[in-house]
Amino acid sequence: MPPDADEWAVVERQGPHLRASGRPFIVHGFNTYWLMYFAADPATRPTVTAALAEAADAGLNVCRTWAFNDGGHRALQLKPFSYDEEVFQALDFVISEARKHRVRLILSLCNNWKDYGGKAQYVRWGKEAGLDLTSEDDFCTDPIIKSYYKAFVKAVLTRINTITNEAYKVDPTIFAWELINEPRCHSDPSGDTLQSWVEEMASYVKSIDPVHLLEIGVEGFYGPSTPELLHVNPDAYSGSVGTDFIRNHRALGVDLASVHIYSDTWLPHSVEVSHLQFVNSWMQQHIDDAANLLGMPILIGEFGVSLKEGKFGNAFREAFMETVYRIFLSSWKSGVIGGGCLVWQLFPESAEHMDDGYALIFAKSPSTLNMLANHSRSLECAASLSLI
Repeated sequence: MPPDADEWAVVERQGPHLRASGRPFIVHGFNTYWLMYFAADPATRPTVTAALAEAADAGLNVCRTWAFNDGGHRALQLKPFSYDEEVFQALDFVISEARKHRVRLILSLCNNWKDYGGKAQYVRWGKEAGLDLTSEDDFCTDPIIKSYYKAFVKAVLTRINTITNEAYKVDPTIFAWELINEPRCHSDPSGDTLQSWVEEMASYVKSIDPVHLLEIGVEGFYGPSTPELLHVNPDAYSGSVGTDFIRNHRALGVDLASVHIYSDTWLPHSVEVSHLQFVNSWMQQHIDDAANLLGMPILIGEFGVSLKEGKFGNAFREAFMETVYRIFLSSWKSGVIGGGCLVWQLFPESAEHMDDGYALIFAKSPSTLNMLANHSRSLECAASLSLI
């Protein structure tokens, strides 16, 4: 049964902490980006329910997923200002199923990468319309392209769910909106271009929906505004991709500090202890900065270890996950920060053909399932103690 309205209030931010219905809210989350895509086909729709049910059974409470598919197969956005009603109804289904299983959603509105369209598709549409565009980074600056994005954002935020009859912009099932997954702007390493885009779009989202939380979706690389922190980045290149963790999150309207952790691809060697040391320093710096400089909760929006290349095994992946969870929980218990962590990524058995190497398939990973359930109990205990 769907939760009662009294129990299912919008998650709110109070400084660096999160609360819902007067209680502390801690994110224990997962990524399953393809839910809308699978829901758009009756043959794969049951997989959506299975993914949410398995996650809920393990105590996971937030799912980050794509609320976009720009052009291509099962597109939500067929072209600028034109949306597929059947795919929108698939997103309606995802939200209604999430609510049934008491899982909240972070809905991402665009992709930096080409998967599911993203900014490359927006620029392609612009060129087809006769715009003089030279790179994908024109996504951030061209007024016509920005009008495409804004129109899409408005269509999603003002959507009335055909199953629940509730507008997305007031539905407490939605935990937060995300402007774009892992944005970068290589053509302007100063960060000015992306910063202007973030400020404009954060303001636009809040003008339509002042109720829900908002995050950017950045990976967390430090940039030119904090030269003293560039050494925290995994490499020199990371500081020149146009993002700037501190400056980006000072944009008005942004509520959550977004960070990703992929030491398995960021660090070239396979010395496991070095990876865990990096996780510790990367998380601790961002937690300190989110608490002390930004005054907002932190969201480890993606973290994981790929088993694809055989470089790492499941034992290390679990040690990696344990490290992430331990560091966050320790900071939360000390009262420093709110927010939480979302593992990349959770799959039911019926979707394992989509595995990119990072998939956690519960049926095949009972020890990982047990670890997630244990962490859920630890979070519940910590939240309960904070009420005493």
